[in-house]
Amino acid sequence: MTNDGVDVRTAAAEFNRTAVADTESAAEDERKQVLSQFPLEEWPELPLERYALGQAAPPGSAPTYCRLLEFLTPSLGSIRGGSAAKHIMYHHNSGEWRLAAPLRGMDPQDAWAELRGQFVRAFDTVGAGDFEALDDLEVLRYGPTLVTKSLATYFPQHFLPIYAAEHLRTFVRLLGGEAQAGVPASRTNRQLRELVRTRDEFEGWTGQEVMRFLYKHFNPRQRTIWKIAPGERGRLWEECRDGGFVRVGWDELGDLGQYQSDTELKQALDAHWPRSSGGSLTLARRLLAFRDLEAGDRVVANRGMDEVLATGRVDGSYRYDPDRPEFHHVVPVAWDLSHAQKLSKPQHGWRSTFAKVDPSLFARFTAHNAGSGSDSVPGTGQVQAGAPVALPEDVQVVLDALERKGQVILHGPPGTGKTRLALGAALALDGRAGVLGGDADVRQRAEAQAEMLHGDRIRMVTFHPSYGYEDFVEGFKPDLSATGPGLTLALTDGLFHDLCSRAAAHPDQTFLLVIDEINRGDLPRIFGELITLLELDKRNLPVALPVSKRRFSVPPNVRVIGTMNTADRSISHLDAAVRRRFAFLPVGPDPDAVSGTVGPLDLAAFFESLNTRIARHLDADHQIGHAYLLRDGEPIATEEDLAAAFHYEVIPLLEDYCLGRADLLHRILGGLVDAETGRALFMPPQDLADALATEFTSGVPGPDA
Repeated sequence: MTNDGVDVRTAAAEFNRTAVADTESAAEDERKQVLSQFPLEEWPELPLERYALGQAAPPGSAPTYCRLLEFLTPSLGSIRGGSAAKHIMYHHNSGEWRLAAPLRGMDPQDAWAELRGQFVRAFDTVGAGDFEALDDLEVLRYGPTLVTKSLATYFPQHFLPIYAAEHLRTFVRLLGGEAQAGVPASRTNRQLRELVRTRDEFEGWTGQEVMRFLYKHFNPRQRTIWKIAPGERGRLWEECRDGGFVRVGWDELGDLGQYQSDTELKQALDAHWPRSSGGSLTLARRLLAFRDLEAGDRVVANRGMDEVLATGRVDGSYRYDPDRPEFHHVVPVAWDLSHAQKLSKPQHGWRSTFAKVDPSLFARFTAHNAGSGSDSVPGTGQVQAGAPVALPEDVQVVLDALERKGQVILHGPPGTGKTRLALGAALALDGRAGVLGGDADVRQRAEAQAEMLHGDRIRMVTFHPSYGYEDFVEGFKPDLSATGPGLTLALTDGLFHDLCSRAAAHPDQTFLLVIDEINRGDLPRIFGELITLLELDKRNLPVALPVSKRRFSVPPNVRVIGTMNTADRSISHLDAAVRRRFAFLPVGPDPDAVSGTVGPLDLAAFFESLNTRIARHLDADHQIGHAYLLRDGEPIATEEDLAAAFHYEVIPLLEDYCLGRADLLHRILGGLVDAETGRALFMPPQDLADALATEFTSGVPGPDA
């Protein structure tokens, strides 16, 4: 098996096992610490106070079991990231106990007795070699990473130090196994261990060596590069640089580990920083992304919009440090100062604390010092010089869904880039991923798309009400080449029939059909009997076509991507047979795409606030997409472009949504609607930015880049 062209056997032969020795020694010391503080024989009587997170610990007291495993034993393997819900029960800072679903409604002590009993049974069954009995411990399924790390700590001879279920399944597939969904992570861990034992290249390897090797060469995690400002205008930079970390504010939120979702964190933000727009879901998501940074992730420290202070590699896990006077949220980082520089042009999205960094941009401003230790593009395992850029995360998600299901529908409000994403996935499948990075401009991407669609493997069509089976599969149509009197009809292959014929002739290549506006067609009529053949387990199954009586099948190397505008029609209106055969991927408004400023207006904050109101008074399907605020792929930057987009694109769309209801339009646009006429105000470009900032972004915490 390979990943990005790297063969497992070759990579294993080149892996420096001796470099793991120090980590292996540290891991054994940590394991002894766990066994000393929480010996197996004491588990039947272990009190809740010694297990759970979130309790006030007396000064000098030993850490709880959950704190020890999550925060203080990194060499044993990480279970960091996500919320404290991974511990099955914990004490929330609101004063209540948060319990996993099977325990809800129970008294905390009773819930702990049940949870503790299942831990004890798990330890007993593993000690007796009865691994299948682990499947029956229902409560433990709600903490798969904690449970699997616990088993690997107490029984390292039976488990590998790899705990995330999705990572385990990825590694199982990598080594030629068939990963099973819906089984406990501990079972998949055992499956991976057995696969490792059957391969000669891993003979004599320890669990630590296997774990470090797999994550080094085949890390399944999609890595986003984040720009993080160390305080306003970089005022905390010297402290962050010397201390080997990066810190951010919003201290009133407390430990970010207590929040299970972006919505819960958004509610906390609203409580501490009330906004006229109803809060910042985007900020909540960025804070959770900061919390969930993992060792090896790349970050950039900046000052302002055009200065890189350093690049860094995360080398630890998030912690909440209330002993500091400010900026309590901390992530350890090993900084590389050799990449400090002034950029040739401002990055308008860098005005806020957090911003995503395109891998191509990161490669450009790290390329000047190839010997700095930052010689690879994150997420690719490839050297920068001549290396392919890692696929954008959204494109990779589409490709993964196509591999899993065969067909995908990208759905969302207008202007969210559904067609652009579909064509991006098509470019990747066609071997043209280079134009998806930041180095390619709009013209280069358009040329690559045109060239691709003139080839033999990718086809694109737009469905409409009159599109039918005869256009898609086969039918009799006028023969324009026929001579003589009267109309001559000829059997003609439709678009999909033609694509499938070519795919059958080239089984080693992937063929793709992109269907734009798929919900505008009558799908049961267009697909006919072929809807059954789309399922991957029905590929190559022949049927007799009703018109020609010819035998026909859909080859396994055909994929379909559809796009669907949910403002026109929701998913629920699609035929059930169609819905079952497609994976549905939401493509929502992306405030990161419009990060920038126009005069006093924070464009992303305005965009999010407007959509918050639309979702509240209409629904989420009628939000506006970020494309309305882009010009040539970049956020609009002038008052004139803002006025043109708002008056001539956004306002007409909202008026159409509101169906002439002036009260509804007023609830969405507030003071920008004339109270007497019910019409949206028209104002000069130089005044509009100020009016939008006043109406939509007042009360928003200021940027601190």
